[in-house]
Amino acid sequence: MQSTQFDRILRRLATILSVVILTLCLIDLTTEVLLSFYYEPTAGGAYRSLKTIDTTVAYGWLFHKAHEFAGNSVIAIALIQLVVMFLGRQFRNSWLTAWISGIFFTLSAIALDWTAMLLDWTQEGYWRFMIELGSIEAIPVIGGQLRNILVGGDAINTITVQHLYALNSYIISPIALLLAIVHLSALLWQEKEMYGNFNQLPAASLVES
Repeated sequence: MQSTQFDRILRRLATILSVVILTLCLIDLTTEVLLSFYYEPTAGGAYRSLKTIDTTVAYGWLFHKAHEFAGNSVIAIALIQLVVMFLGRQFRNSWLTAWISGIFFTLSAIALDWTAMLLDWTQEGYWRFMIELGSIEAIPVIGGQLRNILVGGDAINTITVQHLYALNSYIISPIALLLAIVHLSALLWQEKEMYGNFNQLPAASLVES
């Protein structure tokens, strides 16, 4: 009986974490739209525009910090939630949708952070991106092509920033939000079925367990 209760607590915790994940996704996407009104996806212009947002635009610094916080926090929470789902024994076939959506959401959240590393056009982001490009280029067969797609040429410049901005804002962000919705829906559905089955158990079997 104690083991069953512990599993139920972990499954409820996984559902609560999925609500937090969806909330952070909505914050990230909303602040991204607001920042896009002032953000300039160009080499040099990206840094200046973010400085303008932080110092000149009303509450711009707040939206910028909220965007960074949501983007960084959602990765950690998504990873924790996967661990909680595993400990709660949510790895049966009936939980397949929740597992697939959770794993792909975590990957998309990491991809969002990766594509955003150069969007502030700082020295740290620039050199980090250079190192990452070296790792990508080392991938057999497709490494060179992936590098060219991301960079848009031989050197990191405005085209590179625009490519990463398009990937981050128009492709990965909507996919991440959709996966977060599917993930939460799958967990709620499974939890509903779980409690329904639990309530249907005879009282004697509950006492024996």
